Amino acid sequence: MLKAQNKLGIAGPAGVLDTIVIPAQGEISGIAVICHPNPLQGGTHSNKVVQTAARVLSHMGYVCYLPNLRGVGDSGGVHDHGVGEVDDVIAVVDYAKAAHGALPLALAGFSFGGFVAARTRARIEADKLLLMGVAVGKYEIATPQVPADTLVIHGEQDEVIALDAVFDWARPQALPVLVLPGAGHFFHGRLIQLAALIKRCW
Repeated sequence: MLKAQNKLGIAGPAGVLDTIVIPAQGEISGIAVICHPNPLQGGTHSNKVVQTAARVLSHMGYVCYLPNLRGVGDSGGVHDHGVGEVDDVIAVVDYAKAAHGALPLALAGFSFGGFVAARTRARIEADKLLLMGVAVGKYEIATPQVPADTLVIHGEQDEVIALDAVFDWARPQALPVLVLPGAGHFFHGRLIQLAALIKRCW
């Protein structure tokens, strides 16, 4: 985990959202809200993939907000399978904009968090979208189409979200998918490479 981080409670529609805030390194150039994987499988804002993305983006000038979405950790409410969580993310975005002004906004997420980030992007404007191991075809609600410049990174040997499922979702959008050869869902042993890819392709 990153050393330079603070925790705060942000008022959300279902209760206070326990949120890690990681300051931008140097001058702030944007706001990033990064969503965690499925809490029913232990996903929280301290997940290593989430923290890796936050480290990269903070070094690129983004102040990063990593909320525990409803029902996770010390956050209020009950897990809502990606429905109410979108409202949680929007509440964090609103808080961040009030705190930092009209800076460029990036939404990001890993696995379930990518599903939530994509659904949030369908509701609000954002300048960047980063989806890592995005959970497509896992929930009753379909993962929406995303902007053409979305950065999608997926492990070739993802054992949770099959790469073929991601291609099936991306193909009708003519959306590029950056495949990390040999990587599994959690990018074990490949986090440094994941960070380098985010930095290079952002």
